[in-house]
Amino acid sequence: MKYPAFLRVSPLFRENLNVSLTAVKTNKLRSVLTILMIAIGIMALVGILTAIDAIKGSVTDSFNRMGASTITIRSKSLRSQSAEIRRRIRNQSLITYQQAMAFVEAYPVPSRIAVSAPASNMLEVSYGSEKTNPEISVLGVNPDYFSVNALELYSGRFFSNYEMNSSGFVAVIGNGLLTLFGDKEPIGEFINIEGRRYQVIGVLRPQGATFGGGSDKQIFVPLANARSVYGGDNMNFQIKIQPKEGENTRNAYEEAEIHFRTVRRLSPTDQTDFQIDRSEDMLARSMETMRIVTIVAFIIGFITLLGAAVGLMNIMLVSVNERTREIGTRKAMGATSRIIKQQFLFEAIVIGQLGGAGGILLGFLAGNLTSLAMKNPFVVPWLWMLLGVAICFAVSILSGYIPAVRASRLDPIEALRYE
Repeated sequence: MKYPAFLRVSPLFRENLNVSLTAVKTNKLRSVLTILMIAIGIMALVGILTAIDAIKGSVTDSFNRMGASTITIRSKSLRSQSAEIRRRIRNQSLITYQQAMAFVEAYPVPSRIAVSAPASNMLEVSYGSEKTNPEISVLGVNPDYFSVNALELYSGRFFSNYEMNSSGFVAVIGNGLLTLFGDKEPIGEFINIEGRRYQVIGVLRPQGATFGGGSDKQIFVPLANARSVYGGDNMNFQIKIQPKEGENTRNAYEEAEIHFRTVRRLSPTDQTDFQIDRSEDMLARSMETMRIVTIVAFIIGFITLLGAAVGLMNIMLVSVNERTREIGTRKAMGATSRIIKQQFLFEAIVIGQLGGAGGILLGFLAGNLTSLAMKNPFVVPWLWMLLGVAICFAVSILSGYIPAVRASRLDPIEALRYE
């Protein structure tokens, strides 16, 4: 069968490849250690960047699920503020229930408004003899909380109006608590939270470990229940606004700030004593942080690969010294300096690409295992995989060039005399 010209391999190429593979097999330990050094560098690079890509995708998906821009109002810590600013602040740092409700009543932009407050954190929740790790939090929420935060049911239902208003001991649980029940259906069962029995009426779909992903390890109770059980006066409330479709988000943001300043009874000269953010700004900050992490990861991977490149160069130089007589014999039999140079470059490329292939595979697996452990989506990082191949090729050429040139310049007579 006759192959097209671009698929044909020249005899010289085939010979150099065979010689390179033979040299790699002959020095197994040395070759394996060098391949391992390169593989570790590529694994670090591809693995970290793959995990970051998965997290980016999850954050973006979570943001898109919300369907519209949201505005979040939360308390601002006073610890970072100067004494002069503190003197001009009239309210305590926390946002009270009365302030949150006053804002909901007065806000003029047509919106859905979620009000929530952490009731308790780092809890151990039990069901029968089964217990969770002490990492569960309880959150009091109002009726709009689930829709504004794009939280969907896996099974069961959300709170009824009666349950919301009557301080009922009912709960919607995050998907991470399903392990308590084994194969049993959790709806209708009772869980124990700090000595209190709550009936499970709903289970949320899994959210992952990013934007809102903490809900997997949360228990949601009616706001009235959280206030009566955990102490309403000491709770710190958060408000999240989702303007209805067609509303100007910039106007909604400005109205929210103006009205909450009014609720807090701040004069025009008073410093704003609460934090207000748009979801777009929060997403942009998250992406900027991940961009910096990506750069840092790339630098770490590059430094590791630089060490591997130096190691590969040293090994190739040692190989040239050990095979001086072989080089002299090949030159005496007619091999040109160009052929000798190609042989050692091929050897460096073979070692580099074997290390790169192993590193890419391990990095791909490590990145996705990390991503899946954080309940983020599985990704195929084609860009980073291609970059890994290109970097390995460049490292091989740069590391092998000096030894290859040195080998090609050996005098055949002197080489044959070498002991």
